[in-house]
Amino acid sequence: MALALGKVLCLGKEFFLKETPAHICLALKTSRRIPICSVGNALLNGHRHYRSQPTHGIGRYRHLLLPEVEKKKRNRVQMKEIDPGTDHEYGILNIVMTGYDMTLVEHYAQYIHKLCNRLSIRVEESYAMPTKTTEVMLLQEQGTKTYVDAVLTTHQRVVQIRSLSATFAPILLEIIQANQPEGLHLLVKEHTEADFKVRLKARPELEELLAQMR
Repeated sequence: MALALGKVLCLGKEFFLKETPAHICLALKTSRRIPICSVGNALLNGHRHYRSQPTHGIGRYRHLLLPEVEKKKRNRVQMKEIDPGTDHEYGILNIVMTGYDMTLVEHYAQYIHKLCNRLSIRVEESYAMPTKTTEVMLLQEQGTKTYVDAVLTTHQRVVQIRSLSATFAPILLEIIQANQPEGLHLLVKEHTEADFKVRLKARPELEELLAQMR
């Protein structure tokens, strides 16, 4: 078929198909709608068919995006009512872990959280307290000036549990103390209002304005 097409001579608007087979002639007649040659830099047909074809949303991407959800305004964090507990169960207890090694404190907090889940003890929440930095100052042997000898970074994690039975509490504390790593301070205390306020960022300027308004 390629050899037959090579014999076609395109001069102006006339096609000479003397030596081509009949089925090739039929194919070429149907292809006259799309001109493929020109003479004297003049196109046989300048009509562009693709101009009238629909794009079907080509180049549009908004239909691929998820619908935007309006952001709800965050309400002011309010403290929940503190559960005082009963004669047989404790209310809300805080298991506080403090240490200088962040990895050690984090892994021990995860251990206590998983232990409470296995023992079917309800974990209210588990959170980290702000990191505190302490500078150790030393006095020079001769003179009164001091200099920074070391910087200690204290990390703290809290696992808050609820409804711990009074009979099971000694068993849980014994398991926790038996697996307590070295260099880590452990404290178990009842949750109070002061523990909740420590987690919030202090704004003394706002507190002064509120005091003046009162």
